[in-house]
Amino acid sequence: MVKGQQLEVLNALDVAKTQWYHFTAIVIAGMGFFTDAYDLFCISLLTKLLGRIYYDVPGASKPGALPINVSAAVSGVALCGTLAGQLFFGWLGDKMGRKKVYGITLVMMVAMSIASGLSFGSTAKSVMTTLCFFRFWLGFGVGGDYPLSATIMSEYANKKTRGSFIAAVFAMQGMGILAGGIVSLIVSSAFEAKFKPPPFKVNAVASLPSECDYIWRIVLMFGAIPAATTYYWRMQMPETARYTALVAKDAKQAASDMSKVLKVQIDAEEEKVDKIAKSERNQFGLFTKQFARQYGLRLLGTTSTWFLLDIAFYSQNLFQKDLFSSIGWIPPAADMNAIREVYMVARAQTLIALCGTVPGYWFTVAFIDVIGRWWIQMMGFFFMTVFMFAIAFPYKYWQQKENRIGFIIMYGLTFFFANFGPNATTFVVPAEVFPARLRSTCHGISAATGKAGAIIGAFGFVYASQEKDPAKRDHGYPAGIGKSKSLIVLGVINFLGMVCTLMVPESKGKSLEELAGEVEIDEVDDERKESA
Repeated sequence: MVKGQQLEVLNALDVAKTQWYHFTAIVIAGMGFFTDAYDLFCISLLTKLLGRIYYDVPGASKPGALPINVSAAVSGVALCGTLAGQLFFGWLGDKMGRKKVYGITLVMMVAMSIASGLSFGSTAKSVMTTLCFFRFWLGFGVGGDYPLSATIMSEYANKKTRGSFIAAVFAMQGMGILAGGIVSLIVSSAFEAKFKPPPFKVNAVASLPSECDYIWRIVLMFGAIPAATTYYWRMQMPETARYTALVAKDAKQAASDMSKVLKVQIDAEEEKVDKIAKSERNQFGLFTKQFARQYGLRLLGTTSTWFLLDIAFYSQNLFQKDLFSSIGWIPPAADMNAIREVYMVARAQTLIALCGTVPGYWFTVAFIDVIGRWWIQMMGFFFMTVFMFAIAFPYKYWQQKENRIGFIIMYGLTFFFANFGPNATTFVVPAEVFPARLRSTCHGISAATGKAGAIIGAFGFVYASQEKDPAKRDHGYPAGIGKSKSLIVLGVINFLGMVCTLMVPESKGKSLEELAGEVEIDEVDDERKESA
């Protein structure tokens, strides 16, 4: 292939100074991600309330709780939907274009958020079934947002700050988790102030006012608002130039769209687009030997690291219960009324998000284009391994009251380095290292593999972490290997993440076409343009 065959329209995007449209793109893609996180994580704040409302046993000494299978279904069904959505919409984004599919996922998220809050039925089973049905399709829409948000942002960004821009979109996940906690706090405070129910042990019936049923519905339906507000702006965004030029092969449209966005005159270069399109390196599909030879190792790297990371990341709930009870953040269930319990769980989650979760994301945004993706990922996995082992081996020591501050610090650092580490970089890299015609598909495959890890982390380890002693086990669960051994296994998983990171290429400071090997770029010529 001829050197210097980078299209002018793509080069203009690569060397563009950071401008207003970059921030618009971050906000539009970021609000989608904000909604994703809100929708996926807010359910964990509400499961205890659902147990009290729908599985209350009159005369029991403890408040009602969701049975194991129902709890797993309510919490996990959205993750299963997300996995399916990532694969389907990732593929569709390369077939129909990023913008069109982006609109579909958004409409789906808005409709299903509202439908989840309207879950109906005459029995507990029917309400939970309809809730699970709507949350599966909500997850399906959320799944489409992963590959599309990442791909759109990477295709709009310039070379210098592309990592920070994609990471900023991902950092909105932290803000979404935070928003879930804050909305739950506000709603539960308002209801408690109005109805003032007594604790369960004082009056079991009065501790659960019938109006409690509105709380979880309001919290779930609120997820529709941020998504709906960005719909208009999403539809105003032009299709990315990389899709229009390299996949749809419409040079004129790409030049015209980006001339408006960048406010400069760009030539269409139709001959060059034809030449690139006809090149052998831009012909082969996903299931070909040539793809396996050129991108197979990369895809194995991006899928395996995301898979291993999500096992560890989603199993964090294992020691959250111990953490919260040991430091007295959440009193025993019988000491609280139903609304107060929502408030206390939301308060604990919000504090964790503020101190451990959110800062890590923004550290990645600040340093990803300085240190590079590879080093941040390697460092994150390394420290997660260290801290998981440091919690696991002396687990009995951390359980003692006087050592609880150390336990909180260790716990916080584990998740700080997940977010200032592989949780962010596994999202960024797949949007950079594959060719335009397969970029969204490969990101979707990587993300879906990650979600498979999340399902193992969230459910497999709930069973694995149960103690041998029946008195220490959660009600209804069989014996597992215990928390301490589970943490050792998670430490080993993080170490494997370090090993698999060796298959992931560094993408800092290079153009997308150079990374994907779609065109050979005359770097001297490129630098000359940049300095001009």
